[in-house]
Amino acid sequence: NQWAISVPRTMQTASETIAQKAIAYGIEGVLVDGNDIFGVYKIVKDAIEKARSGKGPTLIECYTYRLQNHTTADDWKKYRSEEEVAEWKRKDPIERLKKYMESEGLWNSAYEQMTLEDAKGQVSEAVAKFESATQMPPTVMFDNVYAELPPEIEEQRKDFE
Repeated sequence: NQWAISVPRTMQTASETIAQKAIAYGIEGVLVDGNDIFGVYKIVKDAIEKARSGKGPTLIECYTYRLQNHTTADDWKKYRSEEEVAEWKRKDPIERLKKYMESEGLWNSAYEQMTLEDAKGQVSEAVAKFESATQMPPTVMFDNVYAELPPEIEEQRKDFE
């Protein structure tokens, strides 16, 4: 997303892209416009098909931008210009998709309102389900991570028992 809190990606690595780092691991690396929903879909679909057919993994770099603060302690205005952020806002993937769908007759304000109401209902249901769920023990964070826990991770797990 171009920033690690206040450090730009260009100062974090000497490589032109993250995708090209895949070469060092002997795998394919692919760069895609992370704000192009259809482009991301195609690249991910191809990578899944490739992996499932036994042709190996793919490192996918979705080139995008973090518009907001990194954390609540962050203030992006201290290290980024409003012009830079405004430029990336014009590339907003949701707005791009909405404009495309409107041009194809697949989106209108009535459909948007219906979709928003449906989403609010789904979120409310999910929150209610979460709030009524039994609290899980902290040890579950170690479940389904490794086929067999390495000894040092097993030691950490025991600290939570």
